Formats: sequence, structure tokens, C-alpha cells
Amino acid sequence: MADAPDAGGPVVKVQLCYVLPDTAFHTDLQLPPGSTLLQAIEASGVLQRFAEIDLGVNKVGIFGKQKSPDTLLREGDRVEIYRPLQADPKESRRKRARRSA
Repeated sequence: MADAPDAGGPVVKVQLCYVLPDTAFHTDLQLPPGSTLLQAIEASGVLQRFAEIDLGVNKVGIFGKQKSPDTLLREGDRVEIYRPLQADPKESRRKRARRSA
């Protein structure tokens, strides 16, 4: 953990990412130790910028692994908000296999 230059206390440095087909939102955050994934999302401002994010629908995670919103953050974590899948990957694979056969 590092100290925040202006606050004088310990912080946990994390990054938050939300990616769309045509744009990406990335921000670095410094949060108090013991902060959760949900607190990082709220602190980032991403919910105000992207009204389509519904945390009841969108899954969240850290480094590509789905996590619950109450997961405690560690130094260097990358918090991610996932968009719902547009197509079932298994069905897409079956369609490609039928077309190539």
C-alpha cells in the first residue's frame, strides 16, 4: 500500500475499466484500505457517465474473474464491469461449424 500525497494516509491503488465496442472508460483510483469492488465503482463516476450500467444486470469482476460487489480490493486490482453477452458463445460456435461443414 502507498500513502496518498494529499491525504497523508494509506490507500489502495486500483484501476476501473468499462469497455464498449466504440469507447473505453479507464480510471485510476486511490481508495481507503478495506474498500470494496462496489465502492470503487461508485467512486469512479462510471455510473453517472454510462446510464446503461445496471449493477443488477451487469456482472463485475477483477482481472477477468467474476466477483461479488462486496469483494475487498487489493493493491493493483483492475475492477471490471462486464456487458451482457450479445450471443451465446456455444450457439455461435455451432452455427460456425454448420456453415463450414
